[in-house]
Amino acid sequence: MIPLAWDEVTRLGLGRLERGDDAVGPITGIKADSRLVGPGDLFVAVNSGVDYVADARGRGAATLLPDDQHAALATLASLVRGRSRARVVAVVGSTGKTTTKDILGAICAAAVPTVYAEASLNNEIGLPLTVCRLEPETEVLVVEMGMRGLGQIAELCAVARPDLALVTSIGPEHLELVGSVENVARANAEAIDALPSGGVAVVPAADVAPELQPLLTRTDLDVRTFDPRRVVVAPDGRIEFELLASTVSLALPFTRRTLVENTYAALLVYEALGLPLEELQRGVDQIRLSPWRGEEVELPGGGFVVNDAYNANPTSMRAALLDLAERAAGRRRVAILGEMAELGTAADAYHREIGALVADTVDVLVAVGEPARGYMTPGVPEMVWVERPADLDAAILGAVARPGDAVLVKASRAVGLEGIPATLAKIAQTW
Repeated sequence: MIPLAWDEVTRLGLGRLERGDDAVGPITGIKADSRLVGPGDLFVAVNSGVDYVADARGRGAATLLPDDQHAALATLASLVRGRSRARVVAVVGSTGKTTTKDILGAICAAAVPTVYAEASLNNEIGLPLTVCRLEPETEVLVVEMGMRGLGQIAELCAVARPDLALVTSIGPEHLELVGSVENVARANAEAIDALPSGGVAVVPAADVAPELQPLLTRTDLDVRTFDPRRVVVAPDGRIEFELLASTVSLALPFTRRTLVENTYAALLVYEALGLPLEELQRGVDQIRLSPWRGEEVELPGGGFVVNDAYNANPTSMRAALLDLAERAAGRRRVAILGEMAELGTAADAYHREIGALVADTVDVLVAVGEPARGYMTPGVPEMVWVERPADLDAAILGAVARPGDAVLVKASRAVGLEGIPATLAKIAQTW
């Protein structure tokens, strides 16, 4: 981290600040997990962190019990950000934020010193902690910004001060909080509004995200669009991407269509940053996606299970089902699906809409939870419904899964289906 002098942090008056017994120099790290701190670090006690202050101090860290945890982290991160010359990329959107951030971070890191967010650290706590990881030599910072309402991305941008913004997609999400897809677009466009004059915005093509188009009114920005339909698979299996000034051909570590599309968006940002195209393949080879976002595990008989249980909304659910159907290639298609949360009054209609797609793409459906009943549509050869994830035991899974199956596990994070693929893998050992 870019060092902060103890006295200047003290003068900020953020709360109860205590210096560690071994602290003699500046603050060189700001963390919210007591297990990760050491001498030179400042442990900020957020949420239940107050219970671990003694542990942090025992590890030699200074500690802060903030009067307002969000304000304290924002202030500290803003101080660090103000001393960095790094170009900052804000990744926003309804789907694909984390995987796109993972891809962009990896390819940038192969070319220049880069910091990018871990997992889904994209809120009022996670984003400042990511900004505080900036080092004096950092040239690119990639942050992910989530939203649960209007104004939240704008607040995150006030801390990160992005130079470039990437909108991955616009679709129905958090509708019980923002009310409409148009407001989803408005909330994500806050990242574009925050750009300085001359900044770069990378956005989906007009007919892919029409709700975003009326909001692209600034004439002082470089707005670049990506159309996932322009991705070409070469005869040798490499993927060809048409960028603004050139075409690149890459061997990707995944074949899932949505990840290829996310790569396209990331490449346009990489090009806008002016980074060397000759380093791209090396960066692609270093991509490591965050857990539960399309992780794939092989099953006996040539089958596989895709763990996409971190989040779900109608756009991502549709994409995952179409990908399953495409990649099954003759295998029996099994979908274990839970609720798509926070869709407000339109929730039933959206679940039924996905149910119609399930009938066209799936051979076996396991629906988890009351809202998931909407997926159960005539035309699916085999259907099972369970009330709770805990009811989805080894007996049920063992009865519906067979060697050689192509299995998708997907739901909103609150449903908690992320452990199902591991259970399936254990069952498969008995086949």
